[in-house]
Amino acid sequence: MKVLGIITARGGSKGVPGKNLKLLAGRPLLAYTIDAARNCAALDRVILSTEDESIAAAGRSMGCEVPFIRPSELSRDDTPHLPVIQHAAAWMRDHAHYAFDAVMILQPTSPLRTSADIAAAMALLESSGADSVLSVSEVPAHAHPMRTLRLDAAGRAVLFATGQPVRKRINRRQDMPEAWIMNGAIYACRTTALFASTPSLYGDEVVAYRMPHDRSISIDGMDDWAAAERALSTLAPWHPGTLAPE
Repeated sequence: MKVLGIITARGGSKGVPGKNLKLLAGRPLLAYTIDAARNCAALDRVILSTEDESIAAAGRSMGCEVPFIRPSELSRDDTPHLPVIQHAAAWMRDHAHYAFDAVMILQPTSPLRTSADIAAAMALLESSGADSVLSVSEVPAHAHPMRTLRLDAAGRAVLFATGQPVRKRINRRQDMPEAWIMNGAIYACRTTALFASTPSLYGDEVVAYRMPHDRSISIDGMDDWAAAERALSTLAPWHPGTLAPE
């Protein structure tokens, strides 16, 4: 498959101001994703989509293509990811005359994701014949959906999934089925899904690429930032792809 890697890095950030260029363990956050993508042979080309000129300049200095500056109307806090990716893919198709079979969407907020993860996810997409692949990590037992509660207007608690009394909850972790959550590290989809009559980043058939918790940190706030710094400190000298996927 010919795969276009698209790194999305918007200038605005509320949880961690200026996070894409903020130094994480001595390097800009953006650098970890650019390095992992550029060192992955499964990606034919890697581009950066941003509306921010300083992020664009930093991306170029790290060896990443920045073929366009993203329009401001696609860079608001409430802008969905789909039109951002469609814009990048269409620009490369129409202006760079570049044809590709799939896109790999990489967000800088997952700095522990490796080149090996990207390659394994792309191999899974190709071998499965699915429309898309996304990365997941297992839900901890204490947060399992079969232990999650919802409250009624009077504040009474029942099991969220079934509405049964709390006494019906499964107590032993071993008795609960596995549950997985999207961790944000990897999204890849075939171009046909991206530009279908009902466009989507997922299509109808989605396969999951499983990742361990230590590579699944997604930075949304300063607690996540601190966790990523602790994790990276154990990998020094860190290099993308040094950890083989499970």
